[in-house]
Amino acid sequence: MSFEGKVAVVTGATGGIGFEVAKRLGKDGYTVVLNGIDDEAGAKRVEELTAEGVTAEYLGFDVTKEDAVTANITEIGNKYGKIDVLVNNAGGLGGRSRFEEMTTEFYRFVMALNLDSVFFASRAAIPFLKNGEHPSIINYTSNAAWNAGGPGAGIYGTSKAGVHAITRALAKDLAEYGIRVNAVSPGTIDTPFHAQIKSTKPEVFASWANNILLGRLGQPEDVAGVVSFLASKDASFITAETIQIGGGQALGI
Repeated sequence: MSFEGKVAVVTGATGGIGFEVAKRLGKDGYTVVLNGIDDEAGAKRVEELTAEGVTAEYLGFDVTKEDAVTANITEIGNKYGKIDVLVNNAGGLGGRSRFEEMTTEFYRFVMALNLDSVFFASRAAIPFLKNGEHPSIINYTSNAAWNAGGPGAGIYGTSKAGVHAITRALAKDLAEYGIRVNAVSPGTIDTPFHAQIKSTKPEVFASWANNILLGRLGQPEDVAGVVSFLASKDASFITAETIQIGGGQALGI
């Protein structure tokens, strides 16, 4: 697949899945703009990608802040005259809290991190995606969008259910411009997201593979490959879809 001259923006790309997605798109030939809030990590990641022959740059901004997202996405679009792919990778659990004890501040933070960020970035990118070649937006939802999350993760599940819905809504809104919008739903992927339980309860972490049909945890590269496909011309007739990347985990064996 050839992506010469194309521009991809990946939010939350300084580690884990986001970085592997940025690397894969860079290897595919995209100029990749990485976003994050750790400027030191961002600079290091750009150095790593440059050493591997990838054209990359970093912009540090908080995806939960409307003005910052709008300004930075607009800056990218104006610089390159277009955006071909927006990957709304930024997000996270944000912590755990059951609803009875949940503060409004915590609720709003988790919703902002996982859902508002998708809205802010997508809205800002749309004018530039209209100039892209086979343009698309790729969002991240989760198994929690279907099962409402584990104990204390109910608002995370709620926010990810919102991502599932906004993906389909955006696809309807943008189809007339040829902009495709899809989502991926990673299962249990071996990333720093699970660092705490991996270090404190390694036996529990290892046991998670028993609930996965293919018998192993996912790797960031597993997600990156699917994102690469969804961004490509080969996926030009796919929109409003959510692809499970969980080795059959969603079947609940």
